Amino acid sequence: MGHRLGCLMNLLVISRHADFVERLRMAFEGAGHRILHAGDALEALAKDAWSEAQVLLADAEGDPMDGYRLCRLLRGEARVLFRHLPIFLILDHGASEQEIKELQDSEADGFIPVGYKIQQLLNLLGPVLAGGVTRGEGQGVPVLAVGLHAGLAQKARDLLHHYGMDLHTPPTRNAVGAQRALKAPILLLGLSAGGVEGALAMLAHLREQNRLPYTILVGQVKDEASQRRLILAGISDWVPLPLPAPRLVHACRRAIEWMHARRIQAEYEAAIHDLRERRSMLEIEAAALRNEVLTDPLTELLNRRAFDQNLDHALRQWERHRRAFVLVLGDVDHFKLINDRFGHPVGDEVLRVMSARLRSVLRKSDLAFRIGGEEFAVLLTETSLKGGAEVANKLRRSIDEDPVVLPAGQTIFPTMSFGVGGPGATTPSALMAQVDRALYQAKSLGRNRVVVASEGDLPPRALSTGN
Repeated sequence: MGHRLGCLMNLLVISRHADFVERLRMAFEGAGHRILHAGDALEALAKDAWSEAQVLLADAEGDPMDGYRLCRLLRGEARVLFRHLPIFLILDHGASEQEIKELQDSEADGFIPVGYKIQQLLNLLGPVLAGGVTRGEGQGVPVLAVGLHAGLAQKARDLLHHYGMDLHTPPTRNAVGAQRALKAPILLLGLSAGGVEGALAMLAHLREQNRLPYTILVGQVKDEASQRRLILAGISDWVPLPLPAPRLVHACRRAIEWMHARRIQAEYEAAIHDLRERRSMLEIEAAALRNEVLTDPLTELLNRRAFDQNLDHALRQWERHRRAFVLVLGDVDHFKLINDRFGHPVGDEVLRVMSARLRSVLRKSDLAFRIGGEEFAVLLTETSLKGGAEVANKLRRSIDEDPVVLPAGQTIFPTMSFGVGGPGATTPSALMAQVDRALYQAKSLGRNRVVVASEGDLPPRALSTGN
């Protein structure tokens, strides 16, 4: 295809676009490069896939983490490791001004349209893989060294530089300040500046400043008690003297893996936190919606939909477990006259006041409903028919004995009639009809009274009347 690429490199592609990944394979794997593919950023984090990558391509849009956030993570939390890694974001549409700004803020190197053909991919990424485009020369992974004598420090510097790490050896008194500036992920701690006690003091100073990195002790400590103190103080690894090159390199690589593990854990915890917050918000929204669907907006009592559900549940509990309940139906007497004389806003205020009085008489376990214009219902749990009739009479008196005084100074004397029934019927509609007949009887007998429904063909019986 006319392109001869440089040294063999690995491209990590985090994308859901399978066709795009396949075109990358066709463009570059024939030249010996490797295409490493992950479906999303968390999968790449879990696999730690970019430990082998020289170029990273990621979907700009993704869930649970988009490319911009991933790039900020790599450039920010792990900046020293990925400062020079070329990162391109894959877009399936033209970039907007906001997306270009996000690209700049995340320090990504550019966009790649998902529809690019093989030749266009070669033109864009070929120079990057050939080494013609980089993010510039700069420092490698900084490694702080404290308490190493000059010869040992130089040997470690030469060895680590070959593996992309820069050793910094500030004076012991300046170590905390140097770590504040470097943010080195690795500390090589020797014993030439004060022995074990000096090392413990250095660890304590760094910990006080919240600057303690992954710490590798360089030297011999034969006393088990001192070893235990050093481990408790924060030593993560141990390299003996004379300094073995493979052991030091392995310890430093393990330190970087530890950084990766911490980053993965932090990202998973952040993702879990986001999911928990999202779930909490959904639960709050569902509760608000449920409350809106089941609540009467005028009186803030439960509505007819809620009444039907709860009456059906109460009947099923009676049939299965013989859990007693009582149904009370109430209707405001002559409510139409109140509306006609004083107007509907006053009628609404009367309904609100009466609803508040119903709630004030009932227990927390009892449920009050507005099931029609001036019609109310109450479900009394774990209550006998006699007890339910007594509660209905309390409700009647709470309304009859306390007139409603309007803001304009007018006084209204509303009353209510009630029908009461227990779970003798086998269906909600049959029970409603039975108690409704008792309510009708209360109206026929002169209103402002309680009538208890009788089972079978027996007529309802009046329990109490108003004065």
